Amino acid sequence: MKPKQYLKIFYWKDYLNITIGLLAYAVGLIGFIRPVGVVTGGLTGISLLVEYATGGSIPIQYTYFAVNAILLIVALKVLGFKFLIKTIYSVLVLTFLLTLMQKIITKPIVENEPLMSALIGGMMCGAGIGFVFNANGSTGGTDVVVAIINKYKNIAFGRGMMFCDFIIICCSYFVFHDFIKIVHGLIVMGVMTYTIDLVINGFRQSVQFLIFSKKYEIIADAINKELNRGCTILDGMGWYSKEPSKVIVLLAKRSEAATIFRMIKSIDENAFISQSVVRGVWGQGFDPIKLK
Repeated sequence: MKPKQYLKIFYWKDYLNITIGLLAYAVGLIGFIRPVGVVTGGLTGISLLVEYATGGSIPIQYTYFAVNAILLIVALKVLGFKFLIKTIYSVLVLTFLLTLMQKIITKPIVENEPLMSALIGGMMCGAGIGFVFNANGSTGGTDVVVAIINKYKNIAFGRGMMFCDFIIICCSYFVFHDFIKIVHGLIVMGVMTYTIDLVINGFRQSVQFLIFSKKYEIIADAINKELNRGCTILDGMGWYSKEPSKVIVLLAKRSEAATIFRMIKSIDENAFISQSVVRGVWGQGFDPIKLK
């Protein structure tokens, strides 16, 4: 089997994970957060504000889709289509799911417990976003705004997102004139942030490969072109045979281990592969996804 066929399996798994994450996000938002009048961060928070302010005349999915459409048109020129393809998919799917969930969930799942409902919704939304981020996707909105700003200004992506979310949640006071809503919104933001971090760190464990093969050039090219990853080739020598050899060093996500192993074996059945789990510092200056 060719290496590219293994890559296709992983490629579609990305979109499956994004869809599952968006489904969890839509249920958490429509079934738990929206019924108790809590505002979250991001563009969905802005969309909730618009819906609350208009008494439901402008449903959340309309604002979400319209603003995202404008942002994506601008971002296409700045960031390029390849960077935004998963974001476009996420926006379309989430718009559909938000519409669908409003027809299915017609009353609060947890009644008479606004804080409990908000906390459960925050956990579900956080888990959903974590799945989307694990597949290198995005839900659009403020993610796109910060990504555009980050291209021209040297600001931390996480810090920019947190600042935007804080402003959006505080704006709920102009709709409800109630500081408790702001407190609930900030609690939800904290729960979502913690859950996102928990999901991402749970999945994003790094794996280090040491690959010994006479076909090292073909394998290294396949890693670069098919997996879109970087690798390092070291000079080695068998101490018993005193013969020189090449060693490929590759760092990847743990979820990709089986794909990488099968790809290498399809190129060279006699290749020797050593695999070990490494504690990578994801999102803190070192990200194997960006190695090229």
